[in-house]
Formats: sequence, structure tokens, C-alpha cells
Amino acid sequence: MSPEPSRIRATMIGGIAILLWSLLALFTAASGQVPPFQLTAMSFAIGGSIGLAVMTLSGRGLNTLKQPPAVWLLGLVGLFGYHFAYFTALRNAPPVEAGLIAYLWPLLIVLFSAALPGERLRAHHLVGGILGFAGAALIVTGGEISVKREYGFGYAMAFACAFIWSGYSVLSRRFGSVPTDVVTGFCLATAVLSLLAHVLLEETLWPSSPMQWLAVAGLGLGPVGAAFYVWDHGVKHGDIQVLGALSYLAPLLSTFVLIAAGLGTATAATLLACVLITVGALIAAKDMLRRTPG
Repeated sequence: MSPEPSRIRATMIGGIAILLWSLLALFTAASGQVPPFQLTAMSFAIGGSIGLAVMTLSGRGLNTLKQPPAVWLLGLVGLFGYHFAYFTALRNAPPVEAGLIAYLWPLLIVLFSAALPGERLRAHHLVGGILGFAGAALIVTGGEISVKREYGFGYAMAFACAFIWSGYSVLSRRFGSVPTDVVTGFCLATAVLSLLAHVLLEETLWPSSPMQWLAVAGLGLGPVGAAFYVWDHGVKHGDIQVLGALSYLAPLLSTFVLIAAGLGTATAATLLACVLITVGALIAAKDMLRRTPG
């Protein structure tokens, strides 16, 4: 049977998050020397405020934020927990290796989703996820990687990143009846927790130019704002296995964006990664790209 139109539509909405996340590196680089947790707090405050404004203007109010503790625990561990683990990994391990390990999350989504009711892990989902990871590995490492024992804690935190975000994405499906408006609360709470982490771990450094302030605003509106709302809708109502495999497009598109902005260069590894990720995405999404007779 062909996928339901509503499922395809939800998958496409979730895919918007992947496009927005491809702008993360560019906006982060353009934001200057703002410390990571401070930047996270500022961005999530913007993203949460936008959601709050939409809820208020639409007349939905704040009632949707009244959710069971399990929903809030999942949201806070997913959004704040992921970023805390990611920045801790970068502080305690080389960025290349830490980034590669963290990018296991799309493949883990594909694997973990098999445990969801009504889902089934098929060979093409797995093949697509593996090809995507291979492509992401080339993007992140440039074909060179060196694992050292002294960075064990950093590597462990990078693995925590992968498991936290994949777990958040898959478990969100269990709360499919919870409105996406609740992400507003997740963003605002993450902003507060990130501010606390900033106060404890960093020195404050504000953007020093209008362009840097615009980059921070761009982060809050897109990669650290709207992306989490559309991703929530996608993983709850769309094809989560396809979304997992398609997520490997984010580092590829991010590389192309940086190249277009003059902040990166195309290499043979980039071109090979493009082939691997594109082929992997097409294989994983083949059920959505063609009709199968019932």
C-alpha cells in the first residue's frame, strides 16, 4: 500500500527541520565569540518566545503547557540534555571525532523506531541509514580520524548526544496526542537551564556587531526555533525512519551553505559524501517515492 497522504505531509513538514539545521553552522559562525551556553540560552529564548506569541495570538492560551511530568522530562532531557552533552563533548574531545560520534543519532532513530507500535524496520531503511552515516563521516572527518584514549570522557558525552536526541525523537512518538505547542515550554525551560549553565561555566560575551545580533536572531527563529516545532510534528505523525535517514542531509547541506558563503571548500570527500547521503536518502524513502500495488 502507498503511504497515507497525511503521513507523507507530516514527513515533509518534519523535513523542514533538516533544512533549517543546515543553517546552524553558518549562523553560529556569524554570531562571533558568544560562548556556547550563552548562545543556546539566547537562541532558545527567541524560539520559545515566538511559540508563546503564536499561542497567545491564536487564542490557544497556555493550557497546552499543562502536561504530565513524563512529557516535560522527555522534552527537557531531549533539548537541554542534548546540548549540554554536546558542548561537554566538544570541551573534552577533538571536535571532529566528537561530531562524528554525535551524528550517530539519525541511524539510531532508524534502529530504535522498530520498537514503536505499527513500525517495522526494513532492509532499505537500514541500508539508507548506514549509507547516510558513511557520508556524514566523510563530511565531518574529511576522511581522517584519530581516536585517543585520553579523550574517553568526551567520546562518552558524544555518544550520550546521539542516544539522547534519538531517544527523544523516537519516544516523542509515544506522546503523539500531545500538541506541538508544548515545544514552546521545552524551549523556554531549556533557555533558563542554559543560562544557569552559562553562569556557572562561562564568561559573558555579547555579540559585537549588528550582523552578529542578526545571526543570533536567525538561530532563534530557525535552527534553534522553528526547527524543533516542525521536527516534533514530523516524528509524531510522519515516517520517522525516513526522517532519520534524511537527517544526514543536514551536514551535507550545511557544508554546501558554508562553501557558498566562502567559509568552506569543496573536496573529493565532499562529493563522495554527497553521493552516499543522496543515495542513502533515496533508498530509505523509496516507499514514499513510488506506489506499491496492494
